[in-house]
Amino acid sequence: MIADFFTITVLVGILTSGIRLATPYLFAAIGETFSQRSGVLNLGVEGQMLLGAFAAFYVSYITGNLWLAVLVAIVVGALMGLIMAFVSVNLQAQQGISGIGFYLFGLGASDLLFQKLVGTVKIANSFSPVYIPVLSEIPGLGEIIFQQNVLVYVAFALVPVAWFVLNRTTLGLKIHAAGENPAAADSLGVSIAGVRYFTIILGGILSALAGASLSIAQSNVFQQGMTSGIGFIAVALVYFGGWRPWGVLGGALLFSMVNALQLWIQVKGVGIPSDIAVMMPYVLTILVLVASVSRVRGPSALTKPFEREN
Repeated sequence: MIADFFTITVLVGILTSGIRLATPYLFAAIGETFSQRSGVLNLGVEGQMLLGAFAAFYVSYITGNLWLAVLVAIVVGALMGLIMAFVSVNLQAQQGISGIGFYLFGLGASDLLFQKLVGTVKIANSFSPVYIPVLSEIPGLGEIIFQQNVLVYVAFALVPVAWFVLNRTTLGLKIHAAGENPAAADSLGVSIAGVRYFTIILGGILSALAGASLSIAQSNVFQQGMTSGIGFIAVALVYFGGWRPWGVLGGALLFSMVNALQLWIQVKGVGIPSDIAVMMPYVLTILVLVASVSRVRGPSALTKPFEREN
């Protein structure tokens, strides 16, 4: 069995799966990058993902319209982000505790809605692979990169867009200022509340899209707790990537490839206990956090509420 594992077919399969599995990590971690850059830690990513996953699945199930499902997930994510922004910015709640509260809310609400509206496992429409002309026919590389579903392409395209916004626009400058020295930015006329509202809502939208990518792109079902900790790993990826979109991309690919590897280990029956294989991505999360904390410096005002002086 081990000899069968080290083949070109398995390697291509791992890389193809890894690219696809990186999608929810990218959506959630890029959204969290914007939020943290402005000074707000969102630990409710997992809950937002679950509600986005259920919303997209349910709309797809009852209407069959995948783009409507995506739109509804976006609205749900925006509403969750809006509420979180109010709690974090206006009420100045402790961000770690409120974030865990939003996670628990999303976990419970998605489970309750599933039980009441669906009840059992149902099959919904899901996005099919989109074959990029010419490029999809390249041996190996075409299958790995250019035969993915549309949400995969959107997630990867989001990385350079996020980098450009954060590093080459006035909005990005304001986001950096809000996270580094909000008092100075406020004195120059930057609305710290407005910037943080924007980034938190954007983070909610991208987290919901991360959930939608699980329920209507990677599968066509919804299951309770189907995110399996991806939201918390996405938060870790922001630290791993040094609050930079390209660093987040590298981290997302690392985690997704390890996840794909453990799946293929189980499929091929390699002599590694399945429990150990499943643990691999989470052990890697711990190791990455330990390594990242000592080598990177986050935004100076991260987790610190801002109150204007009169």
